[in-house]
Amino acid sequence: MSSRKERLVLMEPQERLKLLTNNSNNVEVDPNIPPGRYYRSGIELIRMANVYYTEGSYESAYVLYMKYMTLFIEKIRKHPAFKDVPLTTKEINKQQLREIIPKAEKLKKELLDQYTKEYLLYKSIKEKEDEEERRATEEEEERSRSRSTSKTKSTQGQSTWIGTSLVLPPTDIDNINYPDPNIAVNEFRPSIPDKSSKPTFPTSSTVLQPIVDRSSKPSSISSQTAVSGLRSVVVPTCVMPRFLLLAKNNTLANKETCGILAGTLEMNQLIITHVIIPKQKGTSDSCLMMNEEETFDYQDQHNLITIGWIHTHPTQTAFLSSVDLHTHCPYQLLMPEAIAIVCAPKYNDTGIFVLTPDYGLDYILNCRLSGFHPHPTDPPLFMAAEHIKMNGSAPLEVLDLRDKK
Repeated sequence: MSSRKERLVLMEPQERLKLLTNNSNNVEVDPNIPPGRYYRSGIELIRMANVYYTEGSYESAYVLYMKYMTLFIEKIRKHPAFKDVPLTTKEINKQQLREIIPKAEKLKKELLDQYTKEYLLYKSIKEKEDEEERRATEEEEERSRSRSTSKTKSTQGQSTWIGTSLVLPPTDIDNINYPDPNIAVNEFRPSIPDKSSKPTFPTSSTVLQPIVDRSSKPSSISSQTAVSGLRSVVVPTCVMPRFLLLAKNNTLANKETCGILAGTLEMNQLIITHVIIPKQKGTSDSCLMMNEEETFDYQDQHNLITIGWIHTHPTQTAFLSSVDLHTHCPYQLLMPEAIAIVCAPKYNDTGIFVLTPDYGLDYILNCRLSGFHPHPTDPPLFMAAEHIKMNGSAPLEVLDLRDKK
C-alpha cells in the first residue's frame, strides 16, 4: 500500500470524507473565460461523472458531482458575464442540479461506509501484524538468551584432550595438572561447542491488499487520477495524417487549420475518437473557430467529451506561440489532461503539448496581454505531454463542418 493511501485509510472515516469534499470544492472561475465555456464544461463533467459511477469509481464520481455543484451553485454567479447567460441554459443547468444533488448525497453515504470498513479492516490487520512482530522479537530475544546461557555453561564445563591426558578445568590455579613432557602428543581433540544454524522466525503472511485510489487533489474542474496525476490520453496515430490531409489546401495557401479533439472516458482513460473541424477563419499564424454551437450539438448527440485541440503551423516548426498558449489555457483549466497537437508539415514535425502545471498554467491565466506578445521562456510555459498513449489500431472519425450549410 502506498504511503499516501495508507495515511488516508488510517484517517478517521469522517475526516477522510471531509478531505475529499474539500478537494472537490477547489474550483475557481476565471473572468476571462466566457461563462458559456463553463456551462459546456459542466455538461462534459456530468458525462465523465456518470461513466465513473457506472464503472464503480465512486470517489471520482463524487469529486466531479461536487465540483459541478460548487461551480454552478456558488462560483459561476460571481462571473461578471453571468447575467448574459441565456435563461434556457440556466434552466437546463438547474434541472441537472436537481438530479445531481441526491446522487451526491447517496455517494457520500456509500463512501462513508466504505471508508469505515477500510479503516476497521486496516486497523485489525495492522494490530495482528504488530502482535506477530512483537512475538517474533520476544522469541528471538529468548533464543539469544538461551544460546548465551548454553555457551557459558559449555565453556565452564568443557574438558580438553591433549595427547593421552585429560585436563579438567581448574578450580584452583595452584593445582593445575600439566601433561608429562615425555609422552608424545599424538592428537589434539579440543571440545567444540555445537554451533547450530541461526534460527528463523515467523513473519506475518497477512498482507493488506492495496485499495485502488481513484481520488486525488484536483487543481481544476476535473479529477486527476493517473500517472503524474493525470489520466492517460489515448491518441490514434492516424489523427495527424488525416487532419493534415484535410488541411492541405489551407497549408498550401499559408493558412492555419484547427480542429477539436473529442472522445470518451473509459476505464479512467480519455480516448480520442473524433476530430471535428468547425467553420473557421485562418491566417498565416492564427485560426479562429466559428459557429461553435454546431460542434457542441454534435458532441451532445454523440456524448463526446472535449479532450483538446489540434492545429497546423504551415511554415513554422511545432511549438505553442503566445496566442496558442492563451487559446489552450481554457482547455487545460477545465480539464487538466487537455492536449494541444501542433502539426508542422513543412518540417515534417508534430508536437503534443500542455502548459506546465507548476508554472505555465498560472502564468498564462494571469497574463492580460492579447495578440502576439513576448513571454518568458525560463522556466518554460509549455512542455511535451507525458500522459499520451499512441495507438495504431484505434478507430477515428473525422467530421468536417466547414462546408456544412
